[in-house]
Amino acid sequence: MADVAPPPAASPPLATAPAPPPASTGGRPSAAGRSAHPGLGLLVLLVVLGVALAFGSGLGSGGHPTNAQRATALDNQIRCPSCDDLSVAQSSASSAIAVRHQIQQLVDEGQTDQQIENTLVAQYGGTILLRPPTSGLTSLVWILPAVAGAVAVGAVAVLFWRRSRDLRRLRQDDQ
Repeated sequence: MADVAPPPAASPPLATAPAPPPASTGGRPSAAGRSAHPGLGLLVLLVVLGVALAFGSGLGSGGHPTNAQRATALDNQIRCPSCDDLSVAQSSASSAIAVRHQIQQLVDEGQTDQQIENTLVAQYGGTILLRPPTSGLTSLVWILPAVAGAVAVGAVAVLFWRRSRDLRRLRQDDQ
């Protein structure tokens, strides 16, 4: 007789696969998963954003800046007289160093930031300031981006409103 191979050893039972997820609802949460207040998420987002902006802007930091802090802030707002689009804080040109020393001297004398800016504008002209003035025709530099942003948000809102209105009409026509 031929040798008969023994039957294979029983393998341990395989782990069962997890149950399949419930049927999809088209990407929308079920009624149980929806918030009782649909605007609550937006409200929480706006509150968190407002708090973050308040802390980021230095609200509540209190105290008056030191003379060195004032001079540094002014150095970052004043253009180097001999450079293109560099502040006196960023430039190592001799004219920038001279302006930095002048700013420090005026701060130490107790002049306000506005008085220091006026002195420098009288000496070098209006282009010495890196930020445009907020009055006259140059105020458009500050106003136009805000207006354009508001118009863009309004246009998107109108687009979504029209699309949702058309979708409601189509659903009513299908019924």
